[in-house]
Amino acid sequence: MTAIALGVPVIRTAPGDSELPPLADRPISPGLIDSYGRRASDLRISLTDRCNLRCTYCMPAEGLDWAPTSELLSDEEIGRLIRIATERLGIEEIRFTGGEPLLRKGLPAIIRTAAALPNRPMMSLTTNGLGLHRRAAEFAAAGLDRVNISLDTIRRDRYLAITRRDRLDDVLSALVAAQEAGLGPVKINAVLLRGVNDDEAADLLAFAVDGGYQLRFIEQMPLDAGHQWHRSEMVTAEEIHATLATRFALSPHRAPREGSPAELFDVRSRSGGDVLGTVGVIASVSKPFCGDCDRTRLTSDGQVRTCLFSTSETDLRVLLRGSADDEEIAETWRIAMWGKRFGHGIDNPDFRQPDRPMSAIGG
Repeated sequence: MTAIALGVPVIRTAPGDSELPPLADRPISPGLIDSYGRRASDLRISLTDRCNLRCTYCMPAEGLDWAPTSELLSDEEIGRLIRIATERLGIEEIRFTGGEPLLRKGLPAIIRTAAALPNRPMMSLTTNGLGLHRRAAEFAAAGLDRVNISLDTIRRDRYLAITRRDRLDDVLSALVAAQEAGLGPVKINAVLLRGVNDDEAADLLAFAVDGGYQLRFIEQMPLDAGHQWHRSEMVTAEEIHATLATRFALSPHRAPREGSPAELFDVRSRSGGDVLGTVGVIASVSKPFCGDCDRTRLTSDGQVRTCLFSTSETDLRVLLRGSADDEEIAETWRIAMWGKRFGHGIDNPDFRQPDRPMSAIGG
């Protein structure tokens, strides 16, 4: 992989980011750097805003008004942006998200295109798993490296209540198929909801350890379509730890966290012994890790977002469909990243939830 030479940015100190940093202060650098010294090497690409589940913490039972197909980036446009990102901007990892990315018909072709690039990125997929058991081998052959599969409960009645769909068996089959296809380590993403499945944390960890999966608990974030999120109802990382400690002994994992959103812990039985596996906790709200963020995001309709909680976007679709060359697109992306704020600001009195829900932004 070709290394991207970086300049040394003028480092600002938080929280003085109420105004955009002067563009003149940005050093000459081909990479996606911001004024706090962070460099984006991880690109999250949303392939669609559509989903075939209706999770209660994400969208209403009737679904949402999906973006018209004409507004979505084409497979070719996505391929071009991936090439620009890896060749000119120093992107090393790509995660395909949604909505539900398996609903994107061109997904295998998009993966193959990215896998054939000289600066081939590591590629992963975040999915609800529906239908993955039939396609895991196809994605692996195309060049996908690994998957994260969402699973908030292993109880059928609760799965139906949370997702409004009776599809638990499909998800369990997806986990097995992904592992057999070599898309590992296979990770499970779980969100705990107070009074719904918050008593199931230890059961989920036992299930993951027994199956050889890596479990990641994610604090519920203010990204629901109805803007009904309340911090007081969120199950915190501290509570998750306390629940897991009733059945397991956790100790900090040796590997450095670096830019990973998950804080990792080795899992042992309460009586000690060998490490059974690892578990991660993504405490986006209670213990934000914004200072080490290495991500940039691209929505399915071609908008660059520097943060999940951004209230502004930069339009690359208009450049793609105009006469802009690769370097003009890359420079627009660099300028957008230079203006990235220090943190998401959820604790600020003036915090405003993004207008777009998670399904339209991409996980």
